[in-house]
Amino acid sequence: MKLTAISKLKFKRKSTIQGFVVSIRNKTNIAFLVVKDFSSKIQITINKTITPQFNELIDRLTIQSVITVVGQMHENPQVKLNGREFIPSKIILETKAATPLPVDDNSLLDQRLDYRWIDLRSERNQLIFKVQTVLTNYFREFLLKHGFVEIHTPKLIATASESGSDLFEISNYFDKKAYLAQSPQFYKQMAIAAGFEKVFECGPVFRAEKSRSNRHGTEFVGFDLEFYNVESVIDVMRFEEAMIRYAFKKLQKKYGADIKRVFAIELKLPVGKFPIMNLKDIYQELKQRYNYYVPEVEQTDLNAEGEKLANQLAIEKFNSEFLFVVGYDKATRPFYHARDAQGNPQGYDLIYRGVEITSGAKREHRYDQLVKQAQEKGLDKDVRFYLDFFKYGIAPHGGFGIGLDRITMLILGITIKEAMLCFRGPDRLVP
Repeated sequence: MKLTAISKLKFKRKSTIQGFVVSIRNKTNIAFLVVKDFSSKIQITINKTITPQFNELIDRLTIQSVITVVGQMHENPQVKLNGREFIPSKIILETKAATPLPVDDNSLLDQRLDYRWIDLRSERNQLIFKVQTVLTNYFREFLLKHGFVEIHTPKLIATASESGSDLFEISNYFDKKAYLAQSPQFYKQMAIAAGFEKVFECGPVFRAEKSRSNRHGTEFVGFDLEFYNVESVIDVMRFEEAMIRYAFKKLQKKYGADIKRVFAIELKLPVGKFPIMNLKDIYQELKQRYNYYVPEVEQTDLNAEGEKLANQLAIEKFNSEFLFVVGYDKATRPFYHARDAQGNPQGYDLIYRGVEITSGAKREHRYDQLVKQAQEKGLDKDVRFYLDFFKYGIAPHGGFGIGLDRITMLILGITIKEAMLCFRGPDRLVP
């Protein structure tokens, strides 16, 4: 049986479609069904007098049942759904859905997450993953055009990749403790040491954080890359900017209208270069413009409120939804970030629509200096295997990582729980 996607149907051509029944209007002499597949929806019009063989089946139908329909599509200006209807010659009830449904569009989000497979059937929720799919593809497409190689790093590791906290420990399999990777950072750099020059990965990341915010998950999908020929952190920032511009332009063309129609939010293409601001300068402007103040000793990072105000600042000052933040203290940055002549880390965060989506940096590639910086953090013994990557020659390099779920969330104006197929957090492990 060859199925035709509803969006690909041709007029007056015999076709077979299959999908969920999302609406039933069963009248005395006529019945109207709306059937939805992943591509679109269509009205099935059944004249019960002409085709009485379908009457019993229609009486048994329930919402969300799956049917296969053979027939032809016709124009009908009276049909509100795109002025088209499908006239069936054969209908097969594949599965009858139990009734009543446990959730609907008006249910609370956590209730809908309990029945995620039903919740995801809506056009709105399926558009989330269509957007995420092509966004990922456009990132990948951009990198392949620039000579990058895709790698897949291990998710079972022997030590922390950045620090000793926020790790999921595995202690009942190996002869020593192991952990789920909180970042592919070390292995991206191992690939650079191997002479790969430009690498990227799209894969799962695990963080044993107890956060219950609308932007954090204990498991998420990271899009990470690393590349050589980096002189300063500016090289890394401008490469990321070019990648985002490329992907957003193509995403706007493919799904911009659908995003605006379904989510009532506009995907704006970046105008001009992404602005760069020092963290201290941001705090000064936040105080002057919005009377937002935190003690100087706490101005080592931006909290959630600070990020939102920094976004407002970027829009007002630069007409930009993106803002690169630099000038972080070495105490708050990973040990593997390169430092300038004054000892300041050459790293950055990228804020988009009031939320940090990226951390990036030029990396420290000199073995002796890297050992010294690891010792400052008390990590030199834990990361000895990683330090070995730098003993035998490695090119100056840098990179960054984007949370795909988080950037999807921000593009569509939704929560992180909705941007993941199956959200994982401190209170959710099923389905």
